[in-house]
Amino acid sequence: MGVDFTAIDFETANGFRGSPCSVGLSKVRGGRIVEEASWLMRPPAGHDFFDRRNIRIHGIEAHEVAGKPRFGELFPEIGAFIGEDLLVAHNAAFDLGVIRSALEVSGLPAPAYDYACTVVLSRRTYSLPSHSLPFVAEAAGVALENHHDATADARACAGILIDIVARSGAGSLSEYFLLQGLRPNHAPAYRPGIDPLSKATRDALERGTGTAAAAAASSSFSGWPSEGVNPPPNPDARPGHPLYGQTVVFTGNLGMPRQSAKERAAELGARTASNVTRSTTVLVVGDGFEAGDLRSGRVTGKARRVLELHDRGQDIEVLSEAEFLQMIGGTWPAGSQ
Repeated sequence: MGVDFTAIDFETANGFRGSPCSVGLSKVRGGRIVEEASWLMRPPAGHDFFDRRNIRIHGIEAHEVAGKPRFGELFPEIGAFIGEDLLVAHNAAFDLGVIRSALEVSGLPAPAYDYACTVVLSRRTYSLPSHSLPFVAEAAGVALENHHDATADARACAGILIDIVARSGAGSLSEYFLLQGLRPNHAPAYRPGIDPLSKATRDALERGTGTAAAAAASSSFSGWPSEGVNPPPNPDARPGHPLYGQTVVFTGNLGMPRQSAKERAAELGARTASNVTRSTTVLVVGDGFEAGDLRSGRVTGKARRVLELHDRGQDIEVLSEAEFLQMIGGTWPAGSQ
């Protein structure tokens, strides 16, 4: 086999992973994109509230999908396009989680997939202050004309992996993984009524995430409590996760208490700290920060420190709140609208 895979990107209606409203796919054969597909869809029933925070990101509103099939009705076509390919996504845990959670709440089985994450793989290839999709696409020489359009993002993700493999000198994906001492991640199949629901789905069902009632019940968050303690990293965390093995520091106002953010990161194998030092590898920035702010200068003191350390050669990057939430499988915190 050569460089053959399918890249995928989802956009969701709200903070619950199981609320897909758009998907884009790019099929790669022999290191070239040979076919693309995309769908707009209604999220699964009961999880189809369009949160204005998500609308602000991708621009899709409820009326645009009102006459479309629901995700569960479209998934046979999506699954047929993917076939038995390796699935590739930028922050793949999120996109694979979308498939799993959306099928769980639809009462439908989910197939098993092998997958790879271009956030994780790009860290091995490019030294960047942010490994968000626009920064990595630029480093790979890949056009990204409309970030958060699912088709454009899937196409950029495909181009990134093609460039990563080419830079490694490998002639195939299997050779690339062998050279890197890696193997693809695996998302197991889901059998309704037999297998337990994923944590993201359980949490959403308990909290009512993804409904207008849940959004209306949001209460404001008054700011950070104390820095709190730094919990030890979970020794049983999955090594393939983009936060695993990272040293993470938080700055600015996120929608969750800083202690909660630290605990979620530690669950996934990260070591948390209170200050940016030479051991820091990831800084999570609140206050509505986006990766583009690194170029505009709208950053906190800790973020400026990250840029200084990166310029000196330290392997360190910045994440926005939205990117962090995708990585931890979290939802928009109450009151963060």
